[in-house]
Amino acid sequence: MDPRRAACPGGRRTGAGAATVTETGPSQYPAAADAERVSAEVMADMAAPGQRGVIVDSPPGAGKSTLVVRAAAALAGAGQRCIIVAQTNNQVDDLTVRLARPGIALGRLTASDYNVPPALLSLPGVQVSDKIDRLGGAAVILGTAAKWATVTDRSWPWAIIDEAYQMRSDMLLLIADKFERGLFVGDPGQLDPFSIIETQRWTGLPYDPTLNAVSVLQAHNPDLPLHRLPVSWRLPASAAPAISSSFYPFSAFQAGTGPGVRRLEFTASGMRGAVDATLDMAAAAGWALHELPARHTVRTDVEAAAAAAALAARLISRGAVATCEREPGGRPVGPDRMAIGVTHRDQADQVRQALARAAPGIAAQVRVDTANRLQGAEYDVTVVLHPLSGRRDATEFHLEAGRLCVLASRHRHACIVVARAGIAELLDAYPPSEPVRPGVRAKFPDGWEANQSLLTHLSGHKVRA
Repeated sequence: MDPRRAACPGGRRTGAGAATVTETGPSQYPAAADAERVSAEVMADMAAPGQRGVIVDSPPGAGKSTLVVRAAAALAGAGQRCIIVAQTNNQVDDLTVRLARPGIALGRLTASDYNVPPALLSLPGVQVSDKIDRLGGAAVILGTAAKWATVTDRSWPWAIIDEAYQMRSDMLLLIADKFERGLFVGDPGQLDPFSIIETQRWTGLPYDPTLNAVSVLQAHNPDLPLHRLPVSWRLPASAAPAISSSFYPFSAFQAGTGPGVRRLEFTASGMRGAVDATLDMAAAAGWALHELPARHTVRTDVEAAAAAAALAARLISRGAVATCEREPGGRPVGPDRMAIGVTHRDQADQVRQALARAAPGIAAQVRVDTANRLQGAEYDVTVVLHPLSGRRDATEFHLEAGRLCVLASRHRHACIVVARAGIAELLDAYPPSEPVRPGVRAKFPDGWEANQSLLTHLSGHKVRA
């Protein structure tokens, strides 16, 4: 396939990440029905004769992986062999586990030096090999884009590209001859493909290798059908409108659960202080802005790191309990069900050290990571260090809309943002200044507007430290 031519209470979830909701209030039926309608339209387009490609945009937690598994199972059931292409080994392994079921022969194509998880090796009907010749009997073969680029002299009727917006277009060109028709599924609001070298030499060219695969695919194939999944099953009703309006203005979505279905409560009362007040705000509203005094700092802000660690430690010590459609009886929020998101790796190291001092018993269990590494992850509660906190300037890197979108959309119950005062003034002092380049579509919303929008929402949930 040539990409230049082609293409809560009472609630229940079934299967891995499934979006089936039963026995819920009337407000839940439209969301489930809308999601099923779009999924059915995707499957119908895939079955249409002559259709070379289908694109599916997905907001955070919309059941993207569930759609990938459903499409692959349908193709296998119809006797059509296909490949699944993902961007990381973790993504491929997760999809393999989800797809493993009686009647479908799966192949997991790996690099020669990849240590396959033991759980994967024990799955029935799954062959694992670093040689494509040894997987000839598989109806569905899964591997990373980098591994598929090494396969030669083979092609399949179908390919399903997962996280297509995180694939660079040059990688798509490397694997395009491996399939005739493609399903491209991804989240357009997340971070674009990352490059460590200067990329201006390609800006505006029709085959810019640094653009994501979907953008280049659409530029050369404007007639490919585009579907948008309309429901986020991760984000609660308190978060979906804010994330949708800030980062997805042209593809609005709704939460899969209504107000009151998810609750965050504490078994221990808080004391008078900013940390407990912030936690109470987050439990009540689903959002909290823990605002430190305005100050210009280095990016490894000691006070901000300590505040993030203190919030995480205090949430655990107060015995947070999350109630939702999955756990109508409530479930304790353990340290493995929360994460702290940052922008830089040195910030992550600093927060880990602060957490080890504040709560040594849980420090190793709380995930502290950058936005790039948190993509695709899901937690009950997240604590986020705002990318612009304490900065003197607003660079393109720190204004990246996808980075803030990832950080603010990992939670099922509440998101707590730690930031120094003065971000609104910083944004006013650094309005958008990106040059207009021929052949380059303007991004909307850009990082400046997305930051302003989310900051306006957070201002109603502010607690001054």
